[in-house]
Amino acid sequence: MSDDLIPPGVRSRLKRLRLAARRAVGVQGIGAHRSRSRGSGLEFAQYRAYEQGDEPRQIDWKLYARSDKFFVREAERESPLTLWVLIDLSASMGQGDAARPGYARLDAARTLAACLAELAIAEGDRFGLIALHEDGLRMVPPGSGPRHRDRLLIELHRLAAGGGFPAPDRLAALWERVAARDLVVLLSDCFDDGAVALVERLAAAGRETLAIQLLTAEERDFPFSDGRKFRDPETGDELIGDGRAMRDDFIARFAAARAALDARFDAAGIRHAAHILDEAPDLPLQRLFGGRG
Repeated sequence: MSDDLIPPGVRSRLKRLRLAARRAVGVQGIGAHRSRSRGSGLEFAQYRAYEQGDEPRQIDWKLYARSDKFFVREAERESPLTLWVLIDLSASMGQGDAARPGYARLDAARTLAACLAELAIAEGDRFGLIALHEDGLRMVPPGSGPRHRDRLLIELHRLAAGGGFPAPDRLAALWERVAARDLVVLLSDCFDDGAVALVERLAAAGRETLAIQLLTAEERDFPFSDGRKFRDPETGDELIGDGRAMRDDFIARFAAARAALDARFDAAGIRHAAHILDEAPDLPLQRLFGGRG
């Protein structure tokens, strides 16, 4: 099912990459990172409510007989990590450009999320999705393997951009689910301060946090040479001007804004990369995860 999101050439290059957390310690168990997570090991840890996608064999049927509710029996096991992919669904994520008609930032985010899921599967990692919409969160809880990947891909195809970034009071469920040793990757244009502030808070709270900024080719090149009306898709604000006269000032200001964002990420200890829509989607993944295997 992921073939329509990941081009064959990209899929081939992904085989050279490995998900890795900077805080990884030791090389034991599965993969190149070690942490304590919940799984199907031998040492009992806790019960949790059954979620769609859980294996029926994990259900404690004796507890069901007593409570008439489904609970999954979890155990401590050595596990590589849990990856969370966060996708910004604000209106600006629906923006594309003439360099690749019909392909928007959100399309790039879908492809990158699918690529990250493949990297997680290759190492036996668990992975989940949190889509950030102004009305709240859409979540695919962590799981592993091809069946869970297909569940995630179905949700990716359902996503649509619109509105603004969610207010902090709508993010409570995120803090309940993302554990301190999890790996978090934000896919966003990072134009909304709320998105940047969120990953800063995650990093400050001990989550290994990465960010991929999604940009259009027109934002990089500003190729306009005629009169233009520019409209902010989230606020509706409009600016009319001559493209040729505005180009140098825009490029300088945009470069300064990107440098300020990079400095902000660096100060928070957030690994980051940019992806421009006319470039291969695995390039930011090469920058973040290349050379680790």
